[in-house]
Amino acid sequence: MADPDLDDLDRRMMGALEALRHEFSGLRTGRASIGLLEPIVVDVYGAQMPLNQVGTIGVPEPRLLTVQVWDKTAVSAVDKAIRASGLGLNPAADGQLIRVPIPELTEERRVEMVKIAHKYAEQARVAVRNVRRDGMENLKKMEKDGELSEDDQHLWSDEIQQMTDQMIAKIDEALTTKDVDIKQV
Repeated sequence: MADPDLDDLDRRMMGALEALRHEFSGLRTGRASIGLLEPIVVDVYGAQMPLNQVGTIGVPEPRLLTVQVWDKTAVSAVDKAIRASGLGLNPAADGQLIRVPIPELTEERRVEMVKIAHKYAEQARVAVRNVRRDGMENLKKMEKDGELSEDDQHLWSDEIQQMTDQMIAKIDEALTTKDVDIKQV
């Protein structure tokens, strides 16, 4: 009798959680975070390059980000990319150093950020449920093919459901933490 690959299901569910954490890192709170600038792509040297491959991102103060651009010719492209990112940031170039002050979030913007965080969390929950569905379909196929008994199929189903419930609880916990983070003035 073959056992279903629970490690694969767990890995895929953890991938959904990691993707959520990555999305949350780019979601702006009132504090400076390197994750805020990481998704930005700069049009430089005739190609699209991630910001962290054009310069070093730093957080010298809680409300200030800096980008130390390695090549003087790329400073204006980095400035333009940060302005065009839709994050509402207004960078100031000082030689090869670009200072990016993080403005206070308005209450309206905080509410919008909370809604976006909830949307990201729901996408992660859906991804976890899709992994569960795949696992359940695999169990049913194994039972149909005679690789699992009906009792074993029910036991494994319960195991997969328990994994799903734990992962969704972790997603909800991450959302609650981000909610508090965003609402903090």
